Order: sequence, then structure tokens, then C-alpha cells
Amino acid sequence: MTGRLAAWLRSHVPTREKLEANRLVSPFAHLILRSELWRMTRRSVPRGVALGLFVGVMIPLAHFVVAAFLAVFLRANIPAAMLATFIGFPVIYVGLVALAYRIGEWLLHLDAMTGIQPLGETMQTTQTDHLLQHLTGAGLDTALGLFVLACLFSSLGYALSTVFWRWWVARKRRNRLAGAVADGVTSAVPDPAVFDPR
Repeated sequence: MTGRLAAWLRSHVPTREKLEANRLVSPFAHLILRSELWRMTRRSVPRGVALGLFVGVMIPLAHFVVAAFLAVFLRANIPAAMLATFIGFPVIYVGLVALAYRIGEWLLHLDAMTGIQPLGETMQTTQTDHLLQHLTGAGLDTALGLFVLACLFSSLGYALSTVFWRWWVARKRRNRLAGAVADGVTSAVPDPAVFDPR
């Protein structure tokens, strides 16, 4: 199962070489193909996951392209960003849109019940309502709900990937240490028969 998933991801997530060969990317290759954007680090991977989840929910088309370009400016890991955009996969996205409509409708209804309508007024004053509708291609209720979901998913993705990264690094260190001890590399631990504290 894990092997099949890895093979599917390899065939669907563009590699650095595929992007380099893409003629649409070639004018921006000096930005997108920088090695630090493809290295897995404790800061860049959670940024990439958060960015990819946000883009995957908010932007219905061209997830990979938008995620890759935004990753350049946020110094996020490009493969993690592109992989996380799969939350916008059509089957999942239909459910997200339905949930987003409910959330947006509830928030706007709640806002309308208040006398001053802080959410609606702020969105109209700052033109956020038009921006959200243009980004998502949806009505205001759905666009607002998608924005809420995108913020929620990207925050959760950032937190969970940070925790997972720390666990994974700690596990690798433990395995390396256990392997070194099993191989007899115990230079850091003195032999009690030889060690003389005097």
C-alpha cells in the first residue's frame, strides 16, 4: 500500500527535473529551482505544507503552479507545498465546497443578526468580499467558508507537520544511535573496565 502511494505521488507530483524541462517555468527557473527550496528542513517543510493546504482549498485551478510560485516568496519547501495541494483533489473539493457554503452562510447569518454587521462591513470596506470571490470563483457564502477552511487546514497542517518533523528526526537519531551501539561504536561511552576516574 505504501509502495503504491509512493509510486502514485512520484508520477503526479512534478519533480525538479520536470519543472526545469517545462517551458512555462523556464523564465522563472532561477527562482523556482533554487536548491534551498527543495531541501527538507524543519522550517521549510511545515511552511510548504501550510501553503499547499491554503492554496489547495482557496484556488480551484493551477494548484501546483500557484503553490510553487508562492513557495519562492515564503521560502517554503516546494515538494511539500505541491503535495499538500492534493486537498483540492476534485472528490475532496466537492465536500469542502459543501462544508464551506454551510460555514459561510452561518457566519454571514450570524453577522446579519448583529446591529453593526462587523464582518460584512469590513469585507465591503476592504473589498475582501470581491477578492475572495475572484480567488475561489464561488459566491460570497462559499468563498468566505473556503477562506475559513483554508486558514484552519493550513494552521493544523503547519502544527502537525512540525510535530511530525520533530518526531521523525528524533526517531532517526535513536535508530542511528542504536545502530552505532549494535555495531560496537561506543567511543562516547567509556568501558568501565578501562575507565579510571582518578
